[in-house]
Amino acid sequence: MRFAVYVLDGRRGLAVDLGEGFRGLFRDESGYPGDLDHLVADQAELHGAAQALSSGQPINVDAVQLLPPFPNPGKVICLGLNYVDHSAEVGIALPDYPTVFARFASSLIGHGAPIPMPQQSPQLDYEGELVAVIGRGGRSISREEALDHVAGYSIFNDVSVRDYQLRTSQWTVGKNFDGTGAFGPFFVVSEALPRGCKGLSLTTRLNGLTVQNAAITDMVFDVETLIVSLSDAFTLSAGDIIVTGTPGGIGMSHHPPLWMKPGDVCEVEISGLGILRNSIVAPRRETDSVAPPS
Repeated sequence: MRFAVYVLDGRRGLAVDLGEGFRGLFRDESGYPGDLDHLVADQAELHGAAQALSSGQPINVDAVQLLPPFPNPGKVICLGLNYVDHSAEVGIALPDYPTVFARFASSLIGHGAPIPMPQQSPQLDYEGELVAVIGRGGRSISREEALDHVAGYSIFNDVSVRDYQLRTSQWTVGKNFDGTGAFGPFFVVSEALPRGCKGLSLTTRLNGLTVQNAAITDMVFDVETLIVSLSDAFTLSAGDIIVTGTPGGIGMSHHPPLWMKPGDVCEVEISGLGILRNSIVAPRRETDSVAPPS
């Protein structure tokens, strides 16, 4: 069971694929079950929504605008240095505690949306990552119950402006340029995947060239451990997303660096979850405005 949030002719909708292609309903149609950020708190609600949506019209996801599955999450919690090979390539010792930073929802874009080259820097870098979406919230969550708090998974490209990221020890600015948080294309429920996504693989391609390739099991801190550690500090809520870190192969570590540029196409693929694809476009003019997805 996988869900897609889409816009067609100015109307927002939700679609589900139960194995025979996507079918969906618009928000303004009778029978619309509600938005994912409300449904995700209850597996029964997700199943009920899937049944309601399956009576809708067929949706060609290649012919609509796909939004991030959760356009306005309460928290976007990101992990750094969470693969052994990535820590090694940037010359930083393997952490003994998760390296956590935050993104803002204003940086999020969906599958197929253009990633604007920043005017301020040429150092635009890719980072393919797995996303865990919280369904059942909680604080001080036990290891035994941690994965039961995950409603499902998606894909993220944590596009980074490296020189801004590395200007200080805090990474926030370089990780939050507008339009750099590519998220999607789908939300896949946990029950359709191995627990913790163990056994799945992640591949990032730039213009068709494989630049990252890793097993999800190569994480330093797996999804279960991340939920335990994060919930020790703050309450996790339904719809929060955890962006679990990137493997080795980032552009900064190539010689010379492999920065993305206008005209490039970056794809992040995770087995069982799909392919997140975005193109890089010319710098946005100062007068251009960015409206967050609704």
